[in-house]
Amino acid sequence: MVAMSKKIGIDLGTANILIYEKGKGIVLQEPSVVAMEKREQKVLAVGTEARMMLGRTPGNIVAIRPLKDGVIADFEVTEVMLKYFISRVVKRRRIFKPTVMVCVPVGITSVEKRAVIEAAMQVGARKTYLIEEPLAAAIGAGLPISEPRGSMIIDIGGGTAEIAVISLGGIVVSKSLRMGGDRFDEATVRYIKDRYNVIIGEKTAEEMKFEIGAAFIESGEEKEYEVKGRDIMSGLPKKLKINSQEMLGAYHDCLYVIVDGVRSVLEDTPPELSSDIIERGIILSGGGSLLKGFDRLISEETGIPVFISDDPLTCVARGTGIALEEIDKLSEILLSNESRTIK
Repeated sequence: MVAMSKKIGIDLGTANILIYEKGKGIVLQEPSVVAMEKREQKVLAVGTEARMMLGRTPGNIVAIRPLKDGVIADFEVTEVMLKYFISRVVKRRRIFKPTVMVCVPVGITSVEKRAVIEAAMQVGARKTYLIEEPLAAAIGAGLPISEPRGSMIIDIGGGTAEIAVISLGGIVVSKSLRMGGDRFDEATVRYIKDRYNVIIGEKTAEEMKFEIGAAFIESGEEKEYEVKGRDIMSGLPKKLKINSQEMLGAYHDCLYVIVDGVRSVLEDTPPELSSDIIERGIILSGGGSLLKGFDRLISEETGIPVFISDDPLTCVARGTGIALEEIDKLSEILLSNESRTIK
């Protein structure tokens, strides 16, 4: 039974959940959202279908995002979501319980670790391992983490920004910031409300981020986007035109929380590893790395070349899966003291 059990790696993200299956690669990529009927606590939809309901549900239906800042905020709903997604991957072979590896933020507390392990236990994992997110991102990005050289990775997800310097298979210096794509969306909603007295939803703010959002704007690259929201004074629908420069202003504080975090990690990095990073550059991964000009901003602020990893959205999930495949080689750097064998 053990030999036939599946091995799956899970990127349990605030915005999206990705599952990697040994031998197949990424087999699932869905939003981390569950839609429920409030009175009877009945699950109506999970993933993409549930996300489409955000901001559009009647009073008796609520669309819940059970993860916040990279960790479990609603245990029961997370369990429902994980069970649904894992059952789609495992399907009829549920008798062969899967071995699961889940990535977690560097700054996760022991209580938060326990919640992740308990969630995996409840959905039928045979064994559960945890791996720190920047380590998974570095593996997924193909960095030589086991070599005696410094590699620096910045993984920006929906809930957190994970910054780490890695050498000889371990994290030497790191910082986990509760700052990610969700905070950028909140900043956009706040800016539109304060500047124009118009309320927009988080889906609209996210669309604006993809279309005209920027961390660094070159001359002539400014774009406009037509926003539809509700006027606070009249209560009526209203259209606005917002440009990239305004978005850059709205994002300023969020951007520099991450930039300052990068500076802090670099300041604490041993000199020998610093020279490696200057020579080889910094790698960006995660959905936040796709914000236009983010690599340029960090490079300008640090004086170090910055490169975006291949397929940054799946980097952590791929790294988690690869780590699970090479569990014997990596056992010493996993959070083995938090692993649990489930009988």
